[in-house]
Amino acid sequence: MISHQPPATEPVASNKDDRVAVLLAGYGEVQSYRDLSSYNQAATKYIASQFVAIPKWLYPLAGWLLALQDWYNFGVKHHHFMSPENEMFEKQRLGIEEQLQTRWGNRVQVFKGFYFCEPFVQKVVADIIEQGFENLLIYPLLVVDSAFTGKIAVEQVNEVIAATATQNEPQHSPFKTIRYIPAFATEPTYIDLLVCQIKEALNLSLANGFFESQIGIILTVHGGPEKAKGLLTGVIDGQALYDRVSAQLQHEYPLVSIGWINHDTPFVNWSQPNLKQAAKNLIESGAQAIMFKPLGWVTENFETILDVEDAIKSLQRQYPTVTYTRLDCVNDDPEFLQIAAEWANPQIEAMLSVSQRNQYVETSGA
Repeated sequence: MISHQPPATEPVASNKDDRVAVLLAGYGEVQSYRDLSSYNQAATKYIASQFVAIPKWLYPLAGWLLALQDWYNFGVKHHHFMSPENEMFEKQRLGIEEQLQTRWGNRVQVFKGFYFCEPFVQKVVADIIEQGFENLLIYPLLVVDSAFTGKIAVEQVNEVIAATATQNEPQHSPFKTIRYIPAFATEPTYIDLLVCQIKEALNLSLANGFFESQIGIILTVHGGPEKAKGLLTGVIDGQALYDRVSAQLQHEYPLVSIGWINHDTPFVNWSQPNLKQAAKNLIESGAQAIMFKPLGWVTENFETILDVEDAIKSLQRQYPTVTYTRLDCVNDDPEFLQIAAEWANPQIEAMLSVSQRNQYVETSGA
């Protein structure tokens, strides 16, 4: 496993220009069913409207209808399910901040913001500005990157910047530097970690009971629509991630398939095969055990839990003799938190270097 010795802690910040706010951004999931309508209204605005023509005046109605569907799914069908995503996201924030502050001290602070629920990205960015940070690192803690995922963070940060502009200074920004960490679907360290977790799980739970050729591995990734106003969806990065992970597994475990977790929408074609079809394909090829491992998420959520468990229940009725296993996301795995912090270090170093040059120019009068 990866082992890195961090450099000695950097000096304490003496100037507000010497500080960097790292904004971890994610979807978030409601902690009260009363918030389902507002959550789905925001999701309609930022995601659904990208591939289905929805007039703005319909957003509230769409949010309410989707809330009814979610209330039944979470509250009735799944016995008052409450997603662990927000709690796990906070653990990730704390772990990444601890890693970064080991190197940078209090020059770096890590914040979290959600797209569709509290704490909202816009409110968090406003708080960052109020605290005097002039360097912002936008860090969507999401595997795939598209107009539907990471770019929502940029859109919402830009909304705050636009709101701070005045008539006299329309181009004014509260930040001196802004940087962005894009998708890490093809990062070798993340791919190696996933492969290691899969092989460890196989050795612990399935290897003694089945031949390698009888074990089917479904690598799950968030699906996407085929057409989306000419925008690139996360399917491209999701496929790239799957290709790299499966390439390290197939020599030993030949029955590997991608499994897209889709939100089926009328008149919209989604990526295939979906979870159940992927499993059926492998079972028909002789798989006696099926393992589901999420690739396209780093944090557990209703999709990685409920969608997979629903698929397993359906498959058990049709193929009752097959063994099914659901693995977790990387979540707050210490190695993942270390890796995630390392991706931020070059951007933080670059922003602090710009701040130091600016200070030198100002003090020298150059």
